[in-house]
Amino acid sequence: MPAPASATADEIRSVNASYHDGAAAGYDAKWGIDYGEVGREQVLGKVRKALGGLPSFGRSLEIGAGTGYFSLNMLQAGVVADAVCTDISLGMLDALEANARRLDVEVDTIVCDAEQLPFEDESFDLVFGHAVLHHLPDLDRAFGEFRRVLRPGGRLFFAGEPSRYGDRIADVPKRAALYAAPLWRALLRASPARNGHRDGGEDNHRLEAYVDVHAFTPDQLGALARRGGFEDVRVRGEELLANWFGWTNRVLEASADPDEVPWAWKVYAFRGYLALQEVDRRLLEPRLPPAIFYNLIVSATKPF
Repeated sequence: MPAPASATADEIRSVNASYHDGAAAGYDAKWGIDYGEVGREQVLGKVRKALGGLPSFGRSLEIGAGTGYFSLNMLQAGVVADAVCTDISLGMLDALEANARRLDVEVDTIVCDAEQLPFEDESFDLVFGHAVLHHLPDLDRAFGEFRRVLRPGGRLFFAGEPSRYGDRIADVPKRAALYAAPLWRALLRASPARNGHRDGGEDNHRLEAYVDVHAFTPDQLGALARRGGFEDVRVRGEELLANWFGWTNRVLEASADPDEVPWAWKVYAFRGYLALQEVDRRLLEPRLPPAIFYNLIVSATKPF
């Protein structure tokens, strides 16, 4: 459920900061975020899709960096040399810094609003984000800031943005899994989960319903970048079968006490998801219209 239409920009920012502060401690576990070989390849695969290859950059700026999934994996892979990570949530950036220390990676973090970036003009070679644009109340203002802080010829990409039609299609397996969850738990002999157990408690979990502002069509996402003054704008879709499979399993697993979900099930869900990602990447993403996929990726270049 998106934020209500009556919500002001300040209210949207406030609920996003509050929810993500509360969810930060369990965020990596909730979403299966990994900083090893598998997680790194997941991130690099999305970078390749966005940029048509795997270039290297001097200084990068991540918008809505969360716990560091993209920037920390990109630093480890040598895609970026110097990373600055921003987020509206201090709790998320605290978790990111803890991850960076554990990985022995250096990164700068700044709590700020994406629509008012505290950086000098033309100070970054790459501006990017993952699953963040749909949280921002004023996207035109944000894209203006992205262009301002990029150097001429600098690259921009945002991945993991919800597709309006893909999200509606994905609602079918989500609802089916919700109805099937009691039987699934009975077969696995798993107890029901406590509500909000991975979101910082039940009260914080309720806020999740109000943090999303947008879902996009490919044309809308491309138009945002063009209005922001970018060129070479490209939008592609990713994940169809993998998304249906992944959401079905995620809804089932979220209904159960995580300590009681058998390891064999988790292995099946993980390997099945990776296998269907390959089917999507090799067969479906090059052939089907971006609008039907669950996620959209937009990439662009700042003119010289």
